Amino acid sequence: MNQIKIIAMLLLISMAKVSVAREGYHIQLKIPGVKDSTVYLVHYYGKPLPNIYKRDSARFDKNGVAVFDSKDSTLIGGIYMMLLANRSTYFEFLLNKGDDFSITADTKHLPEGVTFKNSPENERFQEYVTFLKGYGTQQEQLQKDLKEAKTKDDSLALRKKAGATSKELTNYRRAYAKKYPGTLLASIFNALEIPQVPEGPHFLENGVTKDSNFAYNYYKTHFWDDFNFQDDRLIHTPIFDSKLDEYMNKLVYPWPDSVEKETDRLLTKARGTKELFKYTLWWITRNVENSKIMGMDEVFVYLVENYYMKGDAFWLNSDELSKYTDRAMKIAPNVIGNLAPEVKVPNVVTKKEESLLGFKAKYTLLVFYSPNCGHCQHELPELDSVYKAVLKSKGMRIFTVATEGDEKAINDFVTKYKLEDWTNTWDPEHLGDWRGKYDVYSTPTIYLLNEKKIIKGKRLDHSNVAGLVDMIDKIAKEKDNKTKS
Repeated sequence: MNQIKIIAMLLLISMAKVSVAREGYHIQLKIPGVKDSTVYLVHYYGKPLPNIYKRDSARFDKNGVAVFDSKDSTLIGGIYMMLLANRSTYFEFLLNKGDDFSITADTKHLPEGVTFKNSPENERFQEYVTFLKGYGTQQEQLQKDLKEAKTKDDSLALRKKAGATSKELTNYRRAYAKKYPGTLLASIFNALEIPQVPEGPHFLENGVTKDSNFAYNYYKTHFWDDFNFQDDRLIHTPIFDSKLDEYMNKLVYPWPDSVEKETDRLLTKARGTKELFKYTLWWITRNVENSKIMGMDEVFVYLVENYYMKGDAFWLNSDELSKYTDRAMKIAPNVIGNLAPEVKVPNVVTKKEESLLGFKAKYTLLVFYSPNCGHCQHELPELDSVYKAVLKSKGMRIFTVATEGDEKAINDFVTKYKLEDWTNTWDPEHLGDWRGKYDVYSTPTIYLLNEKKIIKGKRLDHSNVAGLVDMIDKIAKEKDNKTKS
């Protein structure tokens, strides 16, 4: 009985050791001829080269051997690199949590000159590297031949050949993913999949009218089919960022409702992971913050209210989180579709109080400017030209608020640029909260309001106001015609 207990204890101890061994990694790297220098273990994070991040470092001994050893349980697998001290010599390999293997590399014959011991997946990865080099060489030759082709038939034949070799690459990846499901390389190959739109004519439900949007709709619908949002290892590959960019900026309709809907869909897919969820939320937030497309600030407010303020931005400290919430609070009152906040300020000429909400016009252009602003000195005269030529006849009036400058400077500005036809105001006592209400952090800041003082456009300039008004008028006319019919 005692012997059985001892055996059981030994088994438990052995299992515990195995469990510990599965944390982190142990990698022995040998490069003949290299000694007394540093080598870095680096990885991708969503983006391709040159965006790489250091994970660890080691030094080669006199025999050209460097050892990386870590018991860090937070390790996430992915495509890693060995980067030599010269910062230009490197090679890629696959790393999974708990890996223990050795590498021998010939730096004169990279990336093929790498061999692995005790890592079957990396051996297969090296086979793919060799295949990929041959594929690249073949494609380069085909492109060269295509440039030198003398007839249409020659060009057509070469394009068909290029298409066939491209299918070889796709078939290689698919066959591997099918043979080794669940492995890191299979997950990478699946993530690289591009939807193949079925050939032939496609029709709408009536079976007669051709569906001109079939290719787009099919491609968009199936774009993420093979990407495993539950595999955090994919964040340490150069794949995810470019896929997000293509999908959100080229396939998703650039309208707040559409972007919000697609954001929810992607974050639901990634929910439960750490890095893929974090990167998705961070990327989309940054993308809408930096967007030049009008209305994306509404998406920013949506993200803050529905994710950041609900604890999903777990990587931010309280001060960092406050910056997002404060910014959203400033934007929220003036997103497109909201009633414009009231502004009551004195007219710079009559000294009488002007009320924005009481300002009668089919369209109101609300302009915040400074007489000392160089951009304002260029933009406002251009805006006035468009106003006189086009906008005034459409029922437009302009309501300005000078954000700084004394009475003389403002009057001189109005006179110099002949803006007397506008309603020009200022706030000498700085009593109005227009800066906070309209998020005026630079000048000029221009908003378009309709007859009911609903915000229809923001961050505009002289080049796009007329087009926006035309679009609003067109939509209103089409809606009116539908109502009459």
